[in-house]
Amino acid sequence: MSHTPHELAEEFPDKAGRIHELKTTDAAFRKLADEYHEVNRAIHRAETNVDPCSEEHEAKLRRDRLFLKDKIASRLG
Repeated sequence: MSHTPHELAEEFPDKAGRIHELKTTDAAFRKLADEYHEVNRAIHRAETNVDPCSEEHEAKLRRDRLFLKDKIASRLG
């Protein structure tokens, strides 16, 4: 699968400009976004069996992604 779902631009399509702005001006936000992308890609690799993992680990990754998404959403306003 070449498309990774749940990218930030898809999750917050109306905030793409703000995401870019914060990623370039706010180191803490950039770190959050980078962590989100890392977890999101790990989930995608697990779902596509590129890097299989246990159901428990995948569930933890999903919780981590949701936690990061909530923190990002609160920063976007």
